[in-house]
Amino acid sequence: MSINSRNGQGFIAGSLIGTLGGLIGLGGAEFRLPVLVGLFRLGTLEAVILNKAMSLVVVTAALLFRGGTISPGILMAHLDVVLNLLAGSLVGAWWAAGHAITLPRHWLNRIIMVLLVGLSLVMLSEAWAGMHAGATPLFEAGPSRFVAGLVAGLGIGIVAALLGVAGGELLIPTIVLLYGLDIKLAGSLSLMVSFPTMVVGFARYSRANAFSVLRQESQLMRWMVAGSILGAAVGGMLLGLVPTGLLMGLLGVVLLVSAIKTFQHTH
Repeated sequence: MSINSRNGQGFIAGSLIGTLGGLIGLGGAEFRLPVLVGLFRLGTLEAVILNKAMSLVVVTAALLFRGGTISPGILMAHLDVVLNLLAGSLVGAWWAAGHAITLPRHWLNRIIMVLLVGLSLVMLSEAWAGMHAGATPLFEAGPSRFVAGLVAGLGIGIVAALLGVAGGELLIPTIVLLYGLDIKLAGSLSLMVSFPTMVVGFARYSRANAFSVLRQESQLMRWMVAGSILGAAVGGMLLGLVPTGLLMGLLGVVLLVSAIKTFQHTH
């Protein structure tokens, strides 16, 4: 495959994933990972690191795009939610990235496959049950909710570091259900949690030899990021044209099948 053809495929793949992610309010990094491994034949750890780098750029763009949708004052009023989740997610991301560096590749493949299958089941359950509008938190404000947020953040940080994703597919329902907040507000708060969590995981991965993939695949990264941002903008404009529940269910099935096919065996 020529470099131009590879870059073109990266742009198309990034655009399609970004559009689908934009339609359901996600970045699409969970779909990028199987593409990086299956289509572009990257090693698992290299794919995770490249996915993490692209997720950082996409989330930064998303933060800028969403800057005018919810006032900073409203976000600051819920800063306790962000700090509660970050207290767990930063630790989880640092720990998971450090272990991913030293894990044998076949074990990393298996763990990633399990996590992607789990994410696909989360998407399918959200499609089936629908996303709650909030208003009734699982716990009243106090020690119980803080501990629950800490544990949830820890788990989300681990998943985000191991898959190189922002974790919005887990953060948004967590914020809606645990804190009883509106889903639109939860989307912005999730980005505030995702960004520092990904930075911590990314810093940890910088100690791995596989970090050189960012230099080796810089062209592919640029084209996929450009496609992802363009796709996310298109998906946002098309929001509402396709029933979110139906699309979430279809993407859950796609993720389930692609995760099993891609990571069942090392390549």
